[in-house]
Amino acid sequence: MSAQYRLPDGATLEFDQPASALEIAERISKKLAKQALAVKANGRLTDVYLPLTDGTEVEIITRDHEDALELIRHDAAHVMAEAVQELFPDTQVTIGPTIENGFYYDFHREAPFTPEDLQAIEKRMQEIVRRNEDIRREVWDRDEAVRFFLDKGEDFKAEIIRELPADQEVSLYRQGEFIDLCRGPHLPSTSKLGDGFKLMKVAGAYWRGNADNAQLQRVYGTAWRDKKELNVYLKQLEEAEKRDHRKLAREMDLFHIQQEAVGSMFWHPKGWRLRKNLENYIRDKMVKYGYEEVSTPQMMDRILWEKSGHWDKYGDDMFTVCTHDHREMAIKPMNCPGHVQIFNQGIKSYRDLPIRLGEFTALFRNEAHGALHGLMRARSFSQDDAHIFCTEAQVNPETATFIQMLREVYEDFGFQEFRIKFSDRPEKRAGSDETWDKAEAALRDAVESLGLECELNPGEGAFYGPKLEFVLRDAIGRDWQCGTLQVDFVLPERLDAEYVAEDGSRQRPVMLHRAVLGSLERFLGILIESTAGHLPLWMAPTPVAVCTITNAVDDYAAEAVALLKAKGIPAELDTRNEKIGFKVREHSRTKTPRIWVVGEKEAQERKVAIRSLGSKDTEELGLEEAVEQLAQATRAPI
Repeated sequence: MSAQYRLPDGATLEFDQPASALEIAERISKKLAKQALAVKANGRLTDVYLPLTDGTEVEIITRDHEDALELIRHDAAHVMAEAVQELFPDTQVTIGPTIENGFYYDFHREAPFTPEDLQAIEKRMQEIVRRNEDIRREVWDRDEAVRFFLDKGEDFKAEIIRELPADQEVSLYRQGEFIDLCRGPHLPSTSKLGDGFKLMKVAGAYWRGNADNAQLQRVYGTAWRDKKELNVYLKQLEEAEKRDHRKLAREMDLFHIQQEAVGSMFWHPKGWRLRKNLENYIRDKMVKYGYEEVSTPQMMDRILWEKSGHWDKYGDDMFTVCTHDHREMAIKPMNCPGHVQIFNQGIKSYRDLPIRLGEFTALFRNEAHGALHGLMRARSFSQDDAHIFCTEAQVNPETATFIQMLREVYEDFGFQEFRIKFSDRPEKRAGSDETWDKAEAALRDAVESLGLECELNPGEGAFYGPKLEFVLRDAIGRDWQCGTLQVDFVLPERLDAEYVAEDGSRQRPVMLHRAVLGSLERFLGILIESTAGHLPLWMAPTPVAVCTITNAVDDYAAEAVALLKAKGIPAELDTRNEKIGFKVREHSRTKTPRIWVVGEKEAQERKVAIRSLGSKDTEELGLEEAVEQLAQATRAPI
């Protein structure tokens, strides 16, 4: 029975019988066959050695293909599991998925893994790669598979198989003597994994994430196409550790965290000035773009959150309080329902739209303790959160204006480029399919009208509507999702928002949920790490320190600080009885952008010697000129 296959360039290849991707690749070139890792057959990844049906569209996956990393990381997890069981035969393997930048596998073993164990496992993984073991898929009878794993003492695998849907094949993969439950696909052999992997750490975990279940050991690793990519990533991690915003915050005296308020910041004076600088900057931008600032209650009755749909989606992550009259109040994790309540006061006409409401009040989310990470993931934070109530015809222009604002803000902070992800309907959502069709079409049309490129992020929309996610890349190559824009037809319906249309009829507004920075705290963390604490001068909490060489000029230094403060510039006076070199080093360590050095010569000539952070050069200016220059430089962009 002949079979024909279509290639990405439109060409077709014909075989006397169904062929595998490996045979197809070999027909094209021996080099391609040697490089083949897997195949995309009609858009679905599968193993290179399995026969393909007639008419299949075939795309050979090689190491430089965008799908290759997922395969490499998947196989790295399996090779690690094989290595662990060879070295520690009493260990049970459970679940081992790929994750961003790598993989992990959860193991059940009485003795804890040590750093020396990780080194031994990694070395054995390298041996397994050199063995070049074939990796082949096998379909087993369900009962036979359960017995096989039980006989091996693999109770966790047996439990997984028992719970598979009755109509699902039991797919096992064999590599050497190691057999594991897996859907696949996999690389054709262990040698294809290469040498771009490294084991990173061990952490605790529970079987299926439930603390009532058995405790497991989770071994994390990273895997890349080759050693060069691995080294780039490890260098990035090393640089990220140096730039950790929590470490820099201690050096810069910005904030601290303590056990009595886990997930919230104790902002120090400098840190709070920095935080307010960011808030005031984005507030001014919002005023420029036509937003009205509002404030809504920190606590609202559970009934409102149930009506909006947030309780069903986020109820477990809300902090609640029971009042004396037995009403259950939720401390707000987001502002959306409150803004609809403001919109609903009074009759709105189509002439009033769009209405843009913004808010900066604190939000609270009961994040898991293990997920907390300084400013990046906190229980208490604020957002540059806003909602635009508009007509369907206004979605396109409002989207364009928002993206213009977003681009302007990111450029002000030195982020010249961003990527956009289009997140469509999640599995758990509110609203009908027709409503979602309309919302997704509206957002897609808005993006296309601007000529912007998006990558699909399937199933990651909000429960009430699709969204655009704006992803920044920082100075060391890490991606951060910050801004969002969501098109929502659901909440206005659920919370009875309406306006009077031109024909006198009552219509539901479209609600656009939008943020440029997202969490102000998180954005600060990103900014601190990206700049390594060398913040833009207009953002710095203390732009300048005035340091004396001798106490004889203390009065002149104090006069300089008074002139700076009269211009609204926070300045620090350093008249300590220390050598000037020590003072310069101290203020450089705290990332003070400008250091003004004054001695007897500067006092006599009414000048200051200016040193910029990171530079060894000094510039001399007259005091008044220096104050005016700094006043201009510390003015936030409009």
